[in-house]
Amino acid sequence: MAVAQPLAGVTVLDFGQVYNGPYCGFLLAQAGARVIKVESPKGETLRGRGDPNSVSQPFAMLNGGKECITLNIKSEQGQQLLKQLVMHVDVLVENFSPGTLAEYGIGSEDLRALNPRLIYAASTGYGSSGPHRDYLGMDITLQAMSGIMSVTGVDDGPPMKAGVALCDFLGGVHLYAGITSALYQREQTGLGAVLDISMQDCVFPTLTTQLGAFFASGKQGPRTGNRQAGLSTAPYNVYRARDGHVAMICIREGHWRNLCAAMQQPDLAADPRFAKASLRTKNMDELDATIEAWTCQHDKAEIFAVAQRHGVICAPVQDLHDVVNDQHLHARGSLHWHEQESLGNTVLFSTPLRFKDSEPPPPQSVAGLGAHSAEVLAEFLNLSAPDVDKLRAAGTI
Repeated sequence: MAVAQPLAGVTVLDFGQVYNGPYCGFLLAQAGARVIKVESPKGETLRGRGDPNSVSQPFAMLNGGKECITLNIKSEQGQQLLKQLVMHVDVLVENFSPGTLAEYGIGSEDLRALNPRLIYAASTGYGSSGPHRDYLGMDITLQAMSGIMSVTGVDDGPPMKAGVALCDFLGGVHLYAGITSALYQREQTGLGAVLDISMQDCVFPTLTTQLGAFFASGKQGPRTGNRQAGLSTAPYNVYRARDGHVAMICIREGHWRNLCAAMQQPDLAADPRFAKASLRTKNMDELDATIEAWTCQHDKAEIFAVAQRHGVICAPVQDLHDVVNDQHLHARGSLHWHEQESLGNTVLFSTPLRFKDSEPPPPQSVAGLGAHSAEVLAEFLNLSAPDVDKLRAAGTI
């Protein structure tokens, strides 16, 4: 029996920009909240990369299922409209620079004075306190400041960023977690909250493995490329196949014996160079060369299949074409083919948060800039069509 989505009945004003805030809003919408995306009359940066009449792929992936309104928060009339709107919502999400809305008299204190039940949820690069509070932060600079770049790459090369917007999306996930926690707290207290989520705070725990080695040795080790960060586990690497690469790891002796069997070289398990974990680590280069001599004779799919049969932790390195067509992700409903105007047939993702007997909503096309302004303002503020037209003419929406 299907049950209601967990956040049904929650209404959100989503001022999210680019990835961080919008991904939080996406998760809220997928969990059943009514999410109203608020953009400037010019449109959010990611909407067609600044073109309000088109939709970029990233914008479509993060903003489907949201109602879209426009609001000029720099205008006094726009600020008054926001103050009226927050009387009707549960959550406000924003990832502007710290204090941006407060400069216009619509910060957390101003809005929660009007609606004490409001959950004001903000995510920034470095948080709203501390000496770095006002530093501008984007994903690459957060990766630099957080130490991620210092441990990524190979030892004889420069520091390297992760290939994905790691900090932005981890920030969005933590913002979502903070909101759901605050909603639960509000059930007990009747009061809302102010959330201060720092992307740097969110990504620091990802350094756990490297920090373990750092505190054990008293110094930072070399960058290890695709090998284990502390160089204490082998095999642990990416190996060449005939048609690409596979990733493989053996964390127990049983895994190593299984790999030897998969390679049809059972005697390797007793080889004096590789007979136990410490020896495999000591002779890591020889070990990797031995494994790659086998993998390079086979296709990725062959290696993956034989690894699964023998209980070896292994996966093919999939490129973007492989991933968007991944049969597992489509079977789970994690990915969907969807016809989006201006993009054609494209892939959209669903929420990773799943509840038994409660399917997330199907993907939806992104609404046009300000498409729901008239409806939302009529519903919440009882404004007529002529009233809305006047607001548009004045540049307020």
